[in-house]
Amino acid sequence: MKLRFWKGKKPWAGPATKKSAAREWADAVMFAVVCATLIRWLTFEAFAIPSSSMEKSLLTGDYLFVSKLHYGPRTPITPLQVPLTHQTLWGTNLASFSDLVQLPAYRFPGFSEVQHHDPVVFNHPEEVERPVDLKTYLIKRCIAVAGDTLEIKHGQVYLNGKLSPAPEKLQFSYFVQTKEYVQEAFFRKHDITDVVPVQGGYILHTLPKTAALLKTFDFIQAVTPLTAAAGEADPRVFPQAPEHYAWNQDNFGPLYIPKAGATVALTPETLPLYEKIIRRYEHNEHLEVKNGRLFQKGKALTHYTFKQNYYFMMGDNRHNSNDSRFWGYVPEEYVVGKAVMVWLSTDSLASSFTDKVRWSRLLSAIK
Repeated sequence: MKLRFWKGKKPWAGPATKKSAAREWADAVMFAVVCATLIRWLTFEAFAIPSSSMEKSLLTGDYLFVSKLHYGPRTPITPLQVPLTHQTLWGTNLASFSDLVQLPAYRFPGFSEVQHHDPVVFNHPEEVERPVDLKTYLIKRCIAVAGDTLEIKHGQVYLNGKLSPAPEKLQFSYFVQTKEYVQEAFFRKHDITDVVPVQGGYILHTLPKTAALLKTFDFIQAVTPLTAAAGEADPRVFPQAPEHYAWNQDNFGPLYIPKAGATVALTPETLPLYEKIIRRYEHNEHLEVKNGRLFQKGKALTHYTFKQNYYFMMGDNRHNSNDSRFWGYVPEEYVVGKAVMVWLSTDSLASSFTDKVRWSRLLSAIK
């Protein structure tokens, strides 16, 4: 028996149904949302600088592209989420996600690992009310990577016993004693945007070379760095154990940055350094602390081997940055990507409309 093939329209096929305009628009929007979601997850995501912790390297009002390709994109942890949102629905305080389903996190291979001095976007380690991938985004500079031993002496960073190169636009705090009121225009002229009036003058954050320039003006009596002395314990500073570690933001460490596979001894002295890691980031259960010792299911842990890498992040505006000096390590699991480009920069304090955009920063690479 021969098979007979029909050419053209099949005789049993009914008339073609034309899509309505509304259906075509819906399909187009759905396709665009899917594509945008995949691009945002796998390649690049836009990010806005929310604070001055990275000035003058990055400015409040900078809009960045963050590369997920450098360190590798993470698989979604919270799948029940409205596409193209982060924490809330657009223009509202309504949550855009549900944490009823939580998946394990995996990371695809990236172009590189996190390097010293990289400007890194990551999820806030201290935020506890949201899932990992929906915690607030922060951006800081990676000062130390897994396996490093970090120490800060008089505001200078040392890695593995050697002085680490400082970022080009590193800022510190100064008390500027003045004879009279100083107009805001003077500070803006010298690119000083972080100024607080106090009795007898001003506290400001600026570059060391700018602080030296201020000393040359007749109406400025003194410019004094505001630094903490060595041995002066700050209870706000990690690991919040001043009885063991008299550290502050200018004198800190030495501190070992945990590396996956490395093992440390757990003693009453070292436990404050690693308890948070073991409890929160390493996803261990049935832990309790008694008399400075860590127990799991009633058994004392004398050593611990880390499951993932950790990093130490700091802002370039050193005395106006909430960073690893206060909340400790950033786990690799929390790393989002590397900031690579400023695609737009706006100045909310600009006096004229034409100055609202910082034209010189558009499409500039981030160092």
